[in-house]
Amino acid sequence: MKKLFKGFAVAAALSVSAGAALNAHANTEALDKILQEVKQNRISEGKINKQREQEFLSSRANQQSLLNKAKSELAAEKARGERLNKEFKQNEITLAEKEVELANATGTLGEMFGVVRRSAAEAIGSIEASLVSAEKPGRAEVLRSLAAAKELPTTRELEELWIAFQTEMTESAKVSTFEAQVAELSGEINVKQVTRVGNFNLVTKDGYVLYDAANKAIVPLGKQPDGYVLNTVDSLLSTSAGTYTKFYVDPTRGSILRLNTQRATHEERWHQGDTVGYIITALLAIGALLAVVRFLDLMMVGSKIKAQIKNINTPNTNNPLGRILKVYHDNKHQDVENLELKLDEAILRETPRIEAGINIIKILAAIAPLLGLLGTVVGMILTFESITLFGTGDPKIMAGNISLALVTTALGLIAALPLILLHAIVSGRSKAVLHILDEQSAGIVAAHAEKEKA
Repeated sequence: MKKLFKGFAVAAALSVSAGAALNAHANTEALDKILQEVKQNRISEGKINKQREQEFLSSRANQQSLLNKAKSELAAEKARGERLNKEFKQNEITLAEKEVELANATGTLGEMFGVVRRSAAEAIGSIEASLVSAEKPGRAEVLRSLAAAKELPTTRELEELWIAFQTEMTESAKVSTFEAQVAELSGEINVKQVTRVGNFNLVTKDGYVLYDAANKAIVPLGKQPDGYVLNTVDSLLSTSAGTYTKFYVDPTRGSILRLNTQRATHEERWHQGDTVGYIITALLAIGALLAVVRFLDLMMVGSKIKAQIKNINTPNTNNPLGRILKVYHDNKHQDVENLELKLDEAILRETPRIEAGINIIKILAAIAPLLGLLGTVVGMILTFESITLFGTGDPKIMAGNISLALVTTALGLIAALPLILLHAIVSGRSKAVLHILDEQSAGIVAAHAEKEKA
């Protein structure tokens, strides 16, 4: 159309131009050409418009077809929805009926189901914590599935529950040896032979071990019990099947052994005595050493005196009796009274040598408990000072001072008792030696008096 109007505009412009110029000799060929172009443009524009009209009509038909198809699908889906809704309602009714039928058919099996679930749930903890699980792991998985089940247990599952209980009872009565990974105190993990004593204890060649149920691992004991207890472990491991041996059992499955690791050793208790305890120990060592030295010296003196008694006429100055006999031989011409005085003087001269150090042992035996009492007083003073500063909320604050108060008293008594005993032994030995000297001196005087009368 735009080309058609453009042709008309060109024709009009040419006509006006021709009229204005009053040119009678217009170029007819040009006009014919323009007319031909106008006709051609009109024909082409008509074809284009007709083509566009056909395309529009075709598109309109397609859209109508799609619309009809969509309406048909919508109607089909509505019909399907109504049908499914009816089926759903019917299924709800059927499901309710089946549930009633299931409840009627189940009867007392529901109670059994509850018992099985409860028993399985209660057994999980005890079986996982059992020492048998260290040798036979994974036994609680079946019980855990039974405890979490929503349907009735099968016959096989009931048998598994039975087997789990029976295994626990049977293995609890056995002493079994097996290989397992055992953690060391250093953090290393080694494979060792572990002996399980029923459901009470696990032992290896190194002593008692514990079973950590949370981590499903065998862990070491922080501190082994006393030697007499560990000796029973060695005897158990070396005992052959069918024989009996003594063995210390922890019926708490390791709780008592764990408490044993917190118990202070004798060395730790000794260190709790602090400075006073060290002084008491030093006094005990000095007194014991002095008692041993004096006892050995008196034993040697006694043996020399016995040898001298066998040879009374030949005095030897290496022993007290020999020196007394020498005094007698040097003064045998004196009268009885002077000789007796001389011999008494010789005995008095030998007495300090024989009794040397004995009184020191007695003094140390008396000082030791007094030092223990001093440590007790100091400990109680520090305890009351802690109470004044921090109150009584935390007993651990006062524990160290109380230990000082108690341990020093015990150390003082422990030191005093053997020192008193040693003092009695050494003193008795020295008195025996002096008694021999007095006896021999009296015999010499009596013999000398008989000679004078004769």
